[in-house]
Amino acid sequence: MKRLAEFVKERRKEVNLTQEEFAERTGVALTVLRKIEQGKTNLNMDKINLVLKMFGHELAPVNSKELSE
Repeated sequence: MKRLAEFVKERRKEVNLTQEEFAERTGVALTVLRKIEQGKTNLNMDKINLVLKMFGHELAPVNSKELSE
C-alpha cells in the first residue's frame, strides 16, 4: 500500500491539485483520498480504481500462483 500511496500523492502533485480538488475530480470522498495517500489498508478497490483511472491505471487482484510462474 505504501507504493500506491506514494504513486497517488506524487502524481496528484505533478498535476498541481490539492487533495480536495483531486478528490472532487475523481468522484471520491476527500477522506478516501487521504486514506489512500496515507497507505491505509482497509480500502475499497472500486474507490482506488476511480483515483488510478485519472492516471490511466487500474488495480486488479493477482493470484499469487500466477506471480511465481
